[in-house]
Amino acid sequence: MTMETAKTTPERPYHHGDLRRAILSAALDVIAAEGPSALSLRDLARRAGVSHAAPAHHFKDRTGLLTAIAAEGHALLSAALTEATDLRDAGVHYVRFAREHPAHFQVMFTPELLRENDLELTTARALTADRLRRAVSDRVPEPGTDPRLAGVAAWSLAHGFATLLLGHNLDAAVGDQDPEEVFRTLTGMLFQPPSAQA
Repeated sequence: MTMETAKTTPERPYHHGDLRRAILSAALDVIAAEGPSALSLRDLARRAGVSHAAPAHHFKDRTGLLTAIAAEGHALLSAALTEATDLRDAGVHYVRFAREHPAHFQVMFTPELLRENDLELTTARALTADRLRRAVSDRVPEPGTDPRLAGVAAWSLAHGFATLLLGHNLDAAVGDQDPEEVFRTLTGMLFQPPSAQA
């Protein structure tokens, strides 16, 4: 086949270059609709129109696929947190990420589903943790406050709110309000700005 012929030949829908993305996208759809337990590499291959062995070429097994989803989720979350202007805004970005990427969110914080020593995952997790630490460090804690515990407190508030929200446990409380604005109000009720702590 000449170079010219190669250029004019139509690409197959799931050629080698985009099969990984196709499998990831199909997996995210399944997780969003039915949860991680519903994932099957054979079913994903059928959805993508490829042989049942094809997904294993990219992910090895189901754990590898879920680990790739978690790593991608952490990369997306750390990018979202980069845009935050302060700690409260970081929490809002965290909640927004969970709403926009519910399938990633379900998988990212379920260690038993993942290959914990995967380099891509550990690197992406470290980046997310660094973004959260920076957001916390920008807010001067009270003297004697352990910054690590302050980070746990901030993470717990955003993660807990996002988890309850996705589980429809806050439907009655939030109602027709924007969940992100509800979260801003919540943080304002619980924490005073640094200038008010003097």
